[in-house]
Amino acid sequence: MPRLAVLILTKNEEANIEECIKSASFADEIVVIDSGSTDSTQAKAESLGARFVVHPMDDSGFAGQRNFAMTQTEADWVFFLDADERIVKDAAEKIKAIVAADTPTAYRVQRKNVIMGKMMQYGGHRPDYVARFYPRQSVKWHGRVHEGIETVLPIKELPGCLHHYTYTTWQQYFSKSNQYTSLSAQTMFANKKKASRMGVLSHAFFAFLKSYVLKQGFRDGYLGFVMSVLAANASMTKYLKLRNLYRLAKGQQE
Repeated sequence: MPRLAVLILTKNEEANIEECIKSASFADEIVVIDSGSTDSTQAKAESLGARFVVHPMDDSGFAGQRNFAMTQTEADWVFFLDADERIVKDAAEKIKAIVAADTPTAYRVQRKNVIMGKMMQYGGHRPDYVARFYPRQSVKWHGRVHEGIETVLPIKELPGCLHHYTYTTWQQYFSKSNQYTSLSAQTMFANKKKASRMGVLSHAFFAFLKSYVLKQGFRDGYLGFVMSVLAANASMTKYLKLRNLYRLAKGQQE
């Protein structure tokens, strides 16, 4: 019988890890890959039967963590779950049926995003699909921040699978945004991508336009507007950080 391992990447996730693991309790194995928690993440995870593996994140970023995670199990199938995500109860039966059938296929699972307690239906945080579920030996990950998969398998979509509790406080949002914009800037710098001063502004403008108008963020009301403005800010910040890396490398002023 094919086996399923749920793999969870963590760092200081004591507020999330218990509910996350409970939502994956149907799996044959749960493995937590931790990049250096200093809170009670480990104690809480192990109390629920998860195996806890410490692995500092290196220059390969999140993709490197995911590739390492797959070496920590011998299960036939893996399902990657972030600590702030929950597998919907109805999806558990679908996942188990797919594993039992054991047909070589990679799945992009639907994720509904919850921000400050509100389920987002539009804008940049509307329900999306993320590649997380597949036969373990058939996929590799690439990318430091918005990582993706490489596979020769056919890819299907699995709706109604995850609830993603992205941000519960604005402090949490800005902390994560700072981390992601820095990693994005470093990746673009390594790839020799550049941005002019006008480019910084135009990227921010189009990020707002895409979220608020094209993806209809306005239909999510006040929070839809706020998140569209913050999308523009994140885009501007990312490219400002990129320019700053070039400035430091050349010893020039902005």
